[in-house]
Amino acid sequence: MNQSFSKFPVEGAGIGLRRSLLNEFLAQESIPVDFMEVAPENWIGLGGRFGKQFRTFTERYPFTLHGLSLSIGGPEPIDIGFVRQVKQFMKEHDIRCYSEHLSYCSDDGHLYDLMPIPFTEEAVHYVSDRIKQVQDIIEQPLVIENVSYYAAPGKEMDEISFISAILDEADCKLLLDVNNIYVNSVNHRYDASAFLRALPGERIAYVHIAGHYNEAEDLIVDTHGADVIDPVWGLLEEAYEQFGVLPTLLERDFNIPPFKELMTEVSQIKEYQKKYQEIAASEEAYVTT
Repeated sequence: MNQSFSKFPVEGAGIGLRRSLLNEFLAQESIPVDFMEVAPENWIGLGGRFGKQFRTFTERYPFTLHGLSLSIGGPEPIDIGFVRQVKQFMKEHDIRCYSEHLSYCSDDGHLYDLMPIPFTEEAVHYVSDRIKQVQDIIEQPLVIENVSYYAAPGKEMDEISFISAILDEADCKLLLDVNNIYVNSVNHRYDASAFLRALPGERIAYVHIAGHYNEAEDLIVDTHGADVIDPVWGLLEEAYEQFGVLPTLLERDFNIPPFKELMTEVSQIKEYQKKYQEIAASEEAYVTT
């Protein structure tokens, strides 16, 4: 790989840019975020009014990409043409990084869902090879997100071992989704804090935080359609305490509240970031004295 970003591709607190938000965002004199994120599938090749509006934002804010269709664990070959389009799109808009889900979504057609990859050694090698293939094309690390899952077919190792093995073998980065950790900890009955502490912090590129839906007492569905709840905010604080302050993006895909209400959660991210930056500065000052 010829390029790599420094410790983090972006800084501060971010928001996902959805087409439904365009008019409201354009009406603001300023948007109190440090970066934005889009799904490349929704914007590549888009011209006309939407294309011009998107350019307005990429000229003002750093951007990341969070893909939906790479299907990094799928049986079909990687869509090389699409990955090249992503690379060109990133170049055109000076986009900082490309992330995808550690899952698959296609097999002789799109499955319209994120399917779990079996937690096996064979899958580790298979997925790692495919990540390397993508990285060779985009000439920078691919960022892989820990996903929510509702079944673990063919499981031979635990989730944390599976994720860590892929990050190490593929030499890629991690998009840490704290809501997905919480969702999985409830659905699969494990300790969310212990899982978080076991992650390789040096691999983290940035963080996602989002809301979810409680289907039942022991079943949570990751929806990105509700406010972030206190236990998930708590996990974000634990991540900052464990790994230092990390770039963090609020995901909200539907049931999107009015602008001021949406920005309240972004402000909460910034408050936590400020808190832990001050703690780190205080500890550093104590050590030097």
